Amino acid sequence: MFSFFRKKNNDVDFSALYADMHSHLIPAIDDGVPDMDTAITLITGMMNIGYKKIITTPHIYWDLYKNNNDIIQSGWEAVNNEIEKRRLAVDFYAAAEYLIDDHFDELLETDVPLLTLKENLVLVEFSFVQGPIELKRILFKLQIKGYTPVIAHPERYLYFTNDKKWYDEMKSAGCLFQVNLLSLTGFYGKAPVELAQYLIKKKYVDLLGSDLHNARHLDALRNYPATDLISRLVDSGTIQNHLL
Repeated sequence: MFSFFRKKNNDVDFSALYADMHSHLIPAIDDGVPDMDTAITLITGMMNIGYKKIITTPHIYWDLYKNNNDIIQSGWEAVNNEIEKRRLAVDFYAAAEYLIDDHFDELLETDVPLLTLKENLVLVEFSFVQGPIELKRILFKLQIKGYTPVIAHPERYLYFTNDKKWYDEMKSAGCLFQVNLLSLTGFYGKAPVELAQYLIKKKYVDLLGSDLHNARHLDALRNYPATDLISRLVDSGTIQNHLL
């Protein structure tokens, strides 16, 4: 495995992070959970490994998932009502994961309020095939509107492997970086591990997210290797999950 870790620890505990801020737990609106039972199963699983707060982030990806604020709010209410009905001790909120595309540009142009992780923090993603042609312009426009971009899983954009200056430029411009927990273990392959390692060494990682979609992801978290690195990152003061 391409892991930072030396051993496996079956007593996994992510409570030091407190909050997870990247997941897909509203039923049947994107590539995440298909139904309410699955949503509750995964939420309960996250509680069992230490999370006290979950901010779920459905895709807004206009070619595939035509979600908007009303759809996400309605879905969140349904899940939250079920959480309260079952008396689960977790704070559950909803934001969104916005693909930077023409639709996102239109949202900015028309001043549609964006769903934020907290205050002005907006989770954005890029295509895995190639970066947006006008990335700098759109990120700048987002900031002009008063938002702070949180770049979702920057370690998974493999086209940055040979052009890492993009990371420097995005950080210099005030963007935050959210690395997927499973990227640190080789779950997505060797290249994301190496990019995640680069970002950690540069002290560029601000948030850690599960990017939880399904039971396979939860099982990988339950069997996570020793969490020494997570503890060190939290202790270093660079990780901001607990502030959400």
